[in-house]
Amino acid sequence: MTTTITLNADQLNTLDLSPVETILNEWQQAGSIATHEQEIRFELDYPRDATDPRELSEIPEIRLWFVRLDARYPWLPILLNWESGELARYAAMLVPHQFSPEGIQFNPEALEIFMMHKVFVLMDWMKQQGNLRYSQLKFMTQMLGYELDDGFFEFLGV
Repeated sequence: MTTTITLNADQLNTLDLSPVETILNEWQQAGSIATHEQEIRFELDYPRDATDPRELSEIPEIRLWFVRLDARYPWLPILLNWESGELARYAAMLVPHQFSPEGIQFNPEALEIFMMHKVFVLMDWMKQQGNLRYSQLKFMTQMLGYELDDGFFEFLGV
């Protein structure tokens, strides 16, 4: 099941996280948030001039909203619908990148820092939820072209 969270320009411009907070609070009250892995999809309603060539991830107001979201819910990527491209779009909001004919090209060092931060955050969050799965973390990193070796988890002793 996919849950679409629609954000309008006013919410994005005022850094209003209430659309996400409402969904997460409902899920938390109904049981475990962890049962909603890979369900969230964002729809952004942000009017732009027809001549504006920027992608949504290049608009500072939108990026700032996602920076605030990530600061509040650093484990949110586990809830994003990866298959529909939400993880890549989320990363684009937080990681320096450029667009090319081949698609989005992330700054490699920035992507590595972002991915390792998310792996550490999600390891802790998944442990708290009683549902730590290394395969899920490895798959998440693979979605962005980053590989984690099994030896990494052995090194951490987890």
